[in-house]
Amino acid sequence: METLISSLPVELSREEAVDLAYREDLDWIEEKLSRGLSVLIECDKQLTGYLYRALRGRLRRAGAQRVCRHISGHSQPEEGLGAGQSRMQRIIQELQAAILEANEDQLLVLPHLDVLTTTTRSGLNAETREAAALLYENPEAAFLGFKDPSFELPKVIESAFTVRRSVMGISREALLRLILQREARKFGVESFNPYRLYKYLSGLNAARCREILGQMQGRVDFDPRSPQLVDDLYRDIRQMTLVADFELPNVDLDADIGGYEQVKGRLKRELLSFLQRREQLDDVTEIKQLEELVPKGIIFHGPPGTGKTFFCKALATSLDATIIIVSGPELKSKWVGESEENLRKVFAQARRAAPSIIVFDELDSFASARGTYTGSGVEHSMVNQLLTEMDGFRSEEQVFVVGTTNFLESLDPALLRPGRFEMNIHVPYPNEADRESILSLYNQKFKLPLSGAQLKELARRTSGAVPGGDTSYSGDHLYALMRGLKREQLRSGGELTINERLISSTLSGQAEAHKRLTDHERRVIATHEAGHAICTYFLPECPEVEEISVARDSSAALGFVRAGRERSFVTTRADLLGQLCVLLSGRLAEQLLIGEGSTGAQDDLRRATELARLMVEELGMSEALGLRTFSGPALPDGARGRVEAEISALIDGQRERAMRLLEERRASLEALVEHLIKHERCERAELEGLIGPA
Repeated sequence: METLISSLPVELSREEAVDLAYREDLDWIEEKLSRGLSVLIECDKQLTGYLYRALRGRLRRAGAQRVCRHISGHSQPEEGLGAGQSRMQRIIQELQAAILEANEDQLLVLPHLDVLTTTTRSGLNAETREAAALLYENPEAAFLGFKDPSFELPKVIESAFTVRRSVMGISREALLRLILQREARKFGVESFNPYRLYKYLSGLNAARCREILGQMQGRVDFDPRSPQLVDDLYRDIRQMTLVADFELPNVDLDADIGGYEQVKGRLKRELLSFLQRREQLDDVTEIKQLEELVPKGIIFHGPPGTGKTFFCKALATSLDATIIIVSGPELKSKWVGESEENLRKVFAQARRAAPSIIVFDELDSFASARGTYTGSGVEHSMVNQLLTEMDGFRSEEQVFVVGTTNFLESLDPALLRPGRFEMNIHVPYPNEADRESILSLYNQKFKLPLSGAQLKELARRTSGAVPGGDTSYSGDHLYALMRGLKREQLRSGGELTINERLISSTLSGQAEAHKRLTDHERRVIATHEAGHAICTYFLPECPEVEEISVARDSSAALGFVRAGRERSFVTTRADLLGQLCVLLSGRLAEQLLIGEGSTGAQDDLRRATELARLMVEELGMSEALGLRTFSGPALPDGARGRVEAEISALIDGQRERAMRLLEERRASLEALVEHLIKHERCERAELEGLIGPA
């Protein structure tokens, strides 16, 4: 919306700026004071003096008989009395004298109420209790108090005030009263768009706003031939509005994040497009309607290492917003009330640094469902405080709250309702296309010589679980993989020949010292992995085998079988039985070819038992027990025995199935064992040539 520069003020003092910016607030407060009510004003510390002087002047001009008595602790103690007193002690002394003398013609002004808060947060100290008692001692006393939003007042002190008013930031309309003509000419010749400027100043108080606008005094006026000067000016203003602990990230949503087109598309479609459209609107009503549609709370949820926090930084860059990343555990404190105060401070700073994003990393660490806490209960208070802060946003405020979590289901339902964290975005493990895009990005960043075909092959080979672990490849794993290739390039003097051997050893996690195994140990390991591979290869419900390795340079595990199917949304009983069969097949292959089992199957057996128990107790997949669960703490008489018997039956059934398959495919099993002993690895194509099609 373009505004004529000639309609703006020519000169303006800070006192006048405060009066113009908060005219409605001052009118409201003046009316309450004139009726003899006590008023508590919540505002930035910098604003306290300006608001007090503006109200004092208004009361005088209105002919009010009340005399303002300023109680600030600045009184000079009499000689020999009060020497060495603290500020709080002097405030109490002044307050005591004023209360005793107070009548309906006096207004007691308390500009430093936050001094009366206790430092331990575990209760009221003696001086605070004394101050609280004084506030209630004279019923004729009327107070005008000021409270910084970063600090909490004891309830007993806050309740002494009849009404309360929050004077925070500036409204969109107020900005046009605060910018001077000579300042506006830095943005346009005859007119300019104040709303682009407003998003950087909305969280500042009027006095601070005038400070920043005054810094443009020496800048050259707008020149249509040099539009970049305006962008430079906005950038400087953005830097001046930064506050402690906030940063301006530089992460491009498209250029710096590979893949995840679905996540990017949703951010653009449901958030960024609305904000970009708002910049183009001229009608104030349309702008306000659009702002009502913009979600202010977002949750990125998904497994670790998938880039949830990185998406937050990219979002901040797209919005030209500052960002602060807060860890949930860092906010907690053992002192009563201090955790909530930490939250208040973060939100107060975010408003001053708007547009801004507050990122609560590990949101579930303090915002899990109420009633599930096992600690001191501070989490309950923190959730309530978080809800209060989020509900207190003005629609035009560009403060966004983002939570990241690995466990969306554990969050308090109150946080997920509309108006709070209403936009939930899942950031899953990257699929093959995502992995190829991520690898390509790091290939360019590290200046590696991988070709397009090699990147595609690397993306395909990272489709299964990470060697030695149960998780799929995440962005962090791919980053570590490419760093490993870069280190290999530097070790080789800058020359790097990318071949299958190098990629395989890097994927496995190359160790500095090779594991030294005996021939018997190598045969046991090869037999174990070959057993897993044969069952995976021939069972129709199992994913395709991509690679088998018993390489001695694998630091994560002595061997592994990598299967290539992406994770699906639906898993059937047949799929789980296939997993169970494969888990048991390593130990059974050892027994079949070597005559005894080894300790290498320990983790397989543990996982098989857990899987069978899950199927029976939680998923209702026991044909004998029917469609019911058995996960409660207390089971009906005899139920536990039936549950354990069915778990054993499931495991025994798949043990027999696996052994039957291995015996039928014994020749293939033995051929694969010999291949692994000799070559240490076997790819999909080699496996098909060795044992034939599945």
